[in-house]
Amino acid sequence: MNFTKLVLCLTLPLYVLDQITKAWTVGKFPPPWSYDAFQIPVIENVFHLVRVHNQGVAFGFGNGTAWAPVVFLFVPLLALTMIRIFWVKGVFNHPLSKLAVALLLCGIFGNLTDRLLQGFLLDEFKNASFWQRLGEGYVVDFVSIKLPLYDKLVPSSGGWWPAFNVADSCICIAAFLLFIGGLRDEQLAKKNAPAS
Repeated sequence: MNFTKLVLCLTLPLYVLDQITKAWTVGKFPPPWSYDAFQIPVIENVFHLVRVHNQGVAFGFGNGTAWAPVVFLFVPLLALTMIRIFWVKGVFNHPLSKLAVALLLCGIFGNLTDRLLQGFLLDEFKNASFWQRLGEGYVVDFVSIKLPLYDKLVPSSGGWWPAFNVADSCICIAAFLLFIGGLRDEQLAKKNAPAS
């Protein structure tokens, strides 16, 4: 499958799913600061739906800091630039790598859309300046899963993995595919290397 078809058949539908699920979450749940652990159990004590505003990145790093919204607005733009450069250089020539890039694009665009728009949808900042509202941007996370033994690693978690969304899932799967693709490329290179 060529890259354009991959983007249209995989990236675009997953991006739409990401945005629909986030819009549903924002419409269904009150803002996180207005409630105490409001959630919908899908499977009690295993899988819950919640509403989390994440201005940081993975595991909430940078969440609640003044610098995070600005820095993490530019990180996706840098990532898109690097993907373009690597694509032109032919780094993504393996089918797994192309699939990973399609998933990465969904993840990047999904979370970037949130960072650009969500701050403008908060009633608390409707009279704020453009830059302040942009600075209030956040990523909507809504999937909360309890993992066995995770509370042993992070006692304060109660065993609950940090909330995530469809875009985050795409990024994680893409990272795994890039890793597997890299290992396969390395094995092929060793196999095809001339004997010394």
